[in-house]
Amino acid sequence: MNTKFKNIISETLKQSKSNYKEIRIEESLSTRINYNGDKRENISINSQLGGSVRSMANGGWGFSSFNDINKAPEKMKESIELAKYNTNPSFEIYKNNPVKVEIKPVIKKDPRSIKLKDKINLLDHYKDIILSQSSIKGCEIVYGDTERKVIFSDSEGNEIEQNFIHVILRIAANSSDGNELLQSGFSIGSLGDFSIVENLDKDVLGCAKKAQNLIKAPKVSGKETTVILDQILAGVFVHEAFGHLSEADNVDENDRLKEILKLGTKFGNDDLNITDGGKIPELRGSYDYDDEGTPSTKTPLIREGVLVGRLHSKETASKMSEKVTGNARAISFAYPPIVRMTNTIIENGKSTKEDIIKDTKDGLYVKNWYGGMTEHEMFTFSSAETYRIKNGEIKETLRPVKLSGNLFTTLKNIDGIANDLEINQGGGCGKGGQMPLPVSNGSPHIRINKCLVSSG
Repeated sequence: MNTKFKNIISETLKQSKSNYKEIRIEESLSTRINYNGDKRENISINSQLGGSVRSMANGGWGFSSFNDINKAPEKMKESIELAKYNTNPSFEIYKNNPVKVEIKPVIKKDPRSIKLKDKINLLDHYKDIILSQSSIKGCEIVYGDTERKVIFSDSEGNEIEQNFIHVILRIAANSSDGNELLQSGFSIGSLGDFSIVENLDKDVLGCAKKAQNLIKAPKVSGKETTVILDQILAGVFVHEAFGHLSEADNVDENDRLKEILKLGTKFGNDDLNITDGGKIPELRGSYDYDDEGTPSTKTPLIREGVLVGRLHSKETASKMSEKVTGNARAISFAYPPIVRMTNTIIENGKSTKEDIIKDTKDGLYVKNWYGGMTEHEMFTFSSAETYRIKNGEIKETLRPVKLSGNLFTTLKNIDGIANDLEINQGGGCGKGGQMPLPVSNGSPHIRINKCLVSSG
């Protein structure tokens, strides 16, 4: 930590008394390149330096952010005055043994070492592959890399500097049947490894061919049926449908969910195990300390079908008398930390993908994703690829479908979990106006009975 930052932090934490004070200072540098249709429509390089302060009093927080870090002491005074307006029941926050640590970024092939023109040439090449295919009407490509340094210090004596480098790529090919736009795509990401976006010619060509195949593919009529989800779509399912309900602030603020989501409740079969953890190494949701200075953990959420844990900040852990998990995260210095997922996965089962498909007489094989949404226990999300299963074999290509349902019913209807876990790092999560937060999710192939599907 440089001397200027140290002096500002020291002066800020000396401000008038409150129960607890903290400061975050953040520097970031990001590159973003976008293509839409057949044109490169945006290239941007953005840098930011700023910070935020937070203090606690009267059972609540005062928060203030700033772009001029020299104003941090003044902003701390402001946050303390804001906190005094709280009239909430007081709570004790978890205190870890103070640490002073600097954590270097995970780097494999550093995106900062790649010239901008070389990044553009690579993306132009992928665009040309897609547009060279007949019936393709255009493409969407989004590339981004971000270098982020976050310094956290608090009145308990913590001094934590963490450095992150993220790389993401989204590629989609568009076709049309004359009435509607059809799309096939994929998203990938990494922590500090540019090589994941290189040598993708085969994947990009496959993406274009899948978009072509959709033109003549029939639609699925709305019905309940058996579905087998690939690792990516099953990962989206566990994130969207279950992960958000594992975030303790969502539960603490809803009396109905408190009753439903009691620890010890059976929600699935004995082979269902779900985990979240920033401590899982070298994924986009990974870190050593969260944005409250709490050490990251690997948190069991469901074990043998039973709800055994949830995700916490210091505040929610105190209010619910549960163990803090290090899941308080902020997308940038402009926002206060809130309870967020990190890397959320369904653990491997004992079956194989082949056995699960072979054992399915009639159903759908759904892969990849477009997006999803939840409203408490109700969920809807969309596949990017759909195939018919008949007598244990994958048959014709179908149009993408929407999968909808009640989480708790659906968890009980998972009756097959394969042993081929894969992690998807290409997504970002939104909550409370903070998006896209780097997260990962993953799963083996899973089979769900009686899932409601409809035309996408």
